[in-house]
Amino acid sequence: MKINKTPVLDSNLIFNALGKDLQSQHGDIQTFNRAVIDSREVKPGDLFVALPGDTTDGHLHAASAIAAGANGCLLEKHVEGTETSTLFFVNNTLNALQKIAAFWRQSLNNLNIIGVTGNVGKTTTKILTAELIASKYNVEYSKANYNNEIGVPLCLLEIKPNVDFSVIEMGMYTTNEISLLCQWSKPKIGIVLNVGPVHLERAGSIENIIKAKQELVEALPENGVAVLNIDDPSVRKMAEHTSANVIFIGQNPSAMIRGTEIKSIGQEGFNFNLEIENQKRKIHVPLPGTHLITNLLAASAVAHILGMDIDEIAEKISTLDSTLRTKISTLPGNILLLDDTYNASPASMHAAINLLSELPGRHFALLGDMLELGSESQNAHEEIGKRAAQDIDVLFTIGDLGLIINKFASKSGDFEATHITEKNLAAQLIASRLKPGDAILIKGSRGLRLENIASDLSKILREIYPNESFRNNEVNS
Repeated sequence: MKINKTPVLDSNLIFNALGKDLQSQHGDIQTFNRAVIDSREVKPGDLFVALPGDTTDGHLHAASAIAAGANGCLLEKHVEGTETSTLFFVNNTLNALQKIAAFWRQSLNNLNIIGVTGNVGKTTTKILTAELIASKYNVEYSKANYNNEIGVPLCLLEIKPNVDFSVIEMGMYTTNEISLLCQWSKPKIGIVLNVGPVHLERAGSIENIIKAKQELVEALPENGVAVLNIDDPSVRKMAEHTSANVIFIGQNPSAMIRGTEIKSIGQEGFNFNLEIENQKRKIHVPLPGTHLITNLLAASAVAHILGMDIDEIAEKISTLDSTLRTKISTLPGNILLLDDTYNASPASMHAAINLLSELPGRHFALLGDMLELGSESQNAHEEIGKRAAQDIDVLFTIGDLGLIINKFASKSGDFEATHITEKNLAAQLIASRLKPGDAILIKGSRGLRLENIASDLSKILREIYPNESFRNNEVNS
C-alpha cells in the first residue's frame, strides 16, 4: 500500500532538489517556512538566500539574517558569523533558488496554479481571483509583487502543502521568461488580460511582447483552461496557440463571460450586469473604477471554472473589500487624493484618468514619465497629453517625458497645464491651487518617486486645514 506523505520543505528536500549543484552542506537538518532574499524581512524559520546584486551582495547580510532567526542560508561562499548555522553552498544561488522552488512545487501534488499575465492589472486580478474563490477553497497568493525569475520561486516556496490553489503573477521583459516561470510553477489555468507597449525598450517590439505573454497559454496542459480577454485583439488570437480549453471574457457579445451596462457611481464603486452563458445578474461593485471590469470578469471566469454558480460569484463580488494599489484618501478640506505612484504605463495611466473622471469635484492631476516604452515613448506621452485634456481641469506634469504630456495637453484643451521643474516645490504648488471638494491624481513611473510628493501634499493640507479629519481608502488601479 502506497502512503502519500505530506512534503516538508527541509534540508533533505533541498539536497534532493539541487543534486550535483550542491557543493557542500553544513549543520543540522532544518525545516524552513519559506525563502527570503532581504535580511530585513527575515522571520524565525526562514531560509535566507544570498543573491549578488547591483546595489548590494546578499552575502554581506547573511549573518544578520541568522541573527534575525533564519534557520539556514543558501550561499556561494563562506560568510563570517554563519559558521554554526545550517548552510548550503552552490555556484549560483539564483539558479539554486529556482531549482528548489520547482522541486517543491512538483512535490505539491494536490496544488493547482493559476497564472496571470498582462501589461496592466496583474496584481489586481490576482487579488480579486483569490478573494472570489477563497470562500470554497484554500487559496494562497503572495502579498508581494512576486512576478519574475526571482519573485515566482519565492512565491512557490511560500505555498503550504494544504493549499488547493495559488494565484501567481507572471511578468516579463522579453520572450522566454514566462515560459521559464511556467516550467517551475506548472499552471493549470492561465489568464491573459491585455498586451501593450510596457517594457518595449527591452522586448524590442510589440510582436515580441505578444509572443512573451502567449507563452502562458502555450504552457497550459490539455485539461487546463485559458481565460482570454476577447476585447484585446492580440489576446483573442492567443486562442489559436493553446491546447487548453478557452474561455473568452469581456464586453464583446461573443464573450462567454460578459460585463454589460456598466455604470459608475463614483467613489462608491460601480454597477454592472454579469452574464455567464444564459444567466444574468446585476451586481454592485464596492470598489471605485469601471476599469476594474476586465479584472472582475477574469476572476469570475476562474470561479465559474471551479464550480461556483453565478449567484455565489455575484454575492462575493458585492462584498469585496480588496486592499489594492491605488490609494484614495480623503484629505483635510474634503480633497480626494488618488495616490497611484506605484508605476505607470499607457494603459494604467488611461485607467487612472478614467477613475479620476468618475469622482466628484474639479479634477487635478500630476502626471510624470512613463519609462521603458522604447520607440513608443514619444507617441504614448503625446496620447496621454491629449487624454488628459479631455477630463482634467488643472494639469501639472513632471519629468522630461512629462513635458511631452504637458505640451500636447496644452494643444488639445483650453486649461492651464503647468510643468514642474523643481520637485521639492511640487506639493506646495499643487496645494496652493486646490480647493475644498477637488480631486487630485498623482501618477508616474516608480523611478520618479512621486509618492514623496503625495506624502508632502498630505502634510501641507493638514496644516492648511488643521481641524479636519483624514481618511484613507485603498482601492484598485
